[in-house]
Amino acid sequence: MLRTIIFTTAIIANLFSQNSVVQQFSDAFADVAENAKPAVVTIITDKIMKVPNNDLYFFFNPYMDPNSDKEYKTNALGSGVIVDARKGYILTNNHVVEDMDNIKVKLFDKREYKAKIMGTDPKSDLAILKIEADNLRELQLGNSDKLRVGEWVMAVGSPFSENLSHTVTTGIVSAMGRSNIIRGQSYEDFIQTDAAINPGNSGGALLNMKGELIGINTAIATGGYEKGNRGVGFAIPSNMSKRIMSDLIDKGYVTRSWLGVYIQPLDADAAKALEMESRDGALITQVVDDSPAELAGIEEGDVIVKFDNKKISDPSNLRNIVSLMPPGSKSDIVIFRNGNKKNLNVTLQELKDGKQVAVKTSSNTSVLGLELKEINSALIQKYNLKEDDGKIIVVAVEPGSEAADKGLVEGDVIKRVGTQQVRSLKEFKKKEKASRARGSLLLLVKKNDGSSLFITLNY
Repeated sequence: MLRTIIFTTAIIANLFSQNSVVQQFSDAFADVAENAKPAVVTIITDKIMKVPNNDLYFFFNPYMDPNSDKEYKTNALGSGVIVDARKGYILTNNHVVEDMDNIKVKLFDKREYKAKIMGTDPKSDLAILKIEADNLRELQLGNSDKLRVGEWVMAVGSPFSENLSHTVTTGIVSAMGRSNIIRGQSYEDFIQTDAAINPGNSGGALLNMKGELIGINTAIATGGYEKGNRGVGFAIPSNMSKRIMSDLIDKGYVTRSWLGVYIQPLDADAAKALEMESRDGALITQVVDDSPAELAGIEEGDVIVKFDNKKISDPSNLRNIVSLMPPGSKSDIVIFRNGNKKNLNVTLQELKDGKQVAVKTSSNTSVLGLELKEINSALIQKYNLKEDDGKIIVVAVEPGSEAADKGLVEGDVIKRVGTQQVRSLKEFKKKEKASRARGSLLLLVKKNDGSSLFITLNY
């Protein structure tokens, strides 16, 4: 009888203990949410669009001047995070406020203020706003470098509408260091999470369980035309945000450092040929003349495996590390050359217009079944090209695609988009994007036999 009583008492104590742990876990989430919501804002933007009146519109509106423009207002919704309560600074995404005529910020207590843009950085998709307001709450930035895959995180923002402002969702960190997610964005080092992120969450907070801001929610992977959450969201790490935010507040723009190399990832064949056991690192395909890299002694064929005491996993990793370092800073580099590691020192310079931090030559533009690269010395030799052939080359064609059906092959050189020359992948992307509205992409292609022809690909 005594043994039964003891056993029953142990079970009851264990249940109470489990309930206590669950309650503590629940309270921890509630505490983080309660502290964060007053520091997260809803951003409402609008833009005045002017559309020329055409003959058909004039037919139905005979009193309208056909030479005048019709105006209408478009609205958009986003989120932001107060990072300096005293000065009223709000961190958000550039794409939330870019090219907008009016920006309004709505606080958790329903106060509304007109916001001023202090600075934007399209390359990282970050922006700083300022409002004149008292009694604000701010969030402290955490150290995103200490974040671990599997760690619990919380997202706070305004998905879909103002009525759903300050929505809280939770999940875990699914992966770190994600890149090549947003087409056309230059600097990516995303935290991947399965916390529900939806349209309107852009610019909102990603928090760790200490309540620290460790990311700015930026993008979702929908897996199709659906614009809702599919369990894969991306946030800009707080450490990247902190460096960029500082420049935007102090100067209104971001200064970045320049190394001056063209780089690509290591595939299995390249790693084997270079006698490397790991595929981590950035393979140098070209060194720019008079660049910091050339002055440091970096050569084509080197693999950068460590930069400033940080291991390099891939080209995007190197690019982000270099770009966020102050110009003029000195760094130790470890390279792999001729089967051995070698230590070098480099002094970084400020990135000016037209220079490249480090171009990922294998992070190609992919469009309509084509994989494209900017032509460099290695590709000139590989495809037996001439210096004046062009700047963009086809390095792969998807079997069964329209591009393949119309005769495009590896080694073809793209000279023009429509009637305009293209001198870089960035320029190609811009012109290709403009072609989408027309539903087709017109390319002037130089073939391997020296002939040129226009080819049209349909979207």
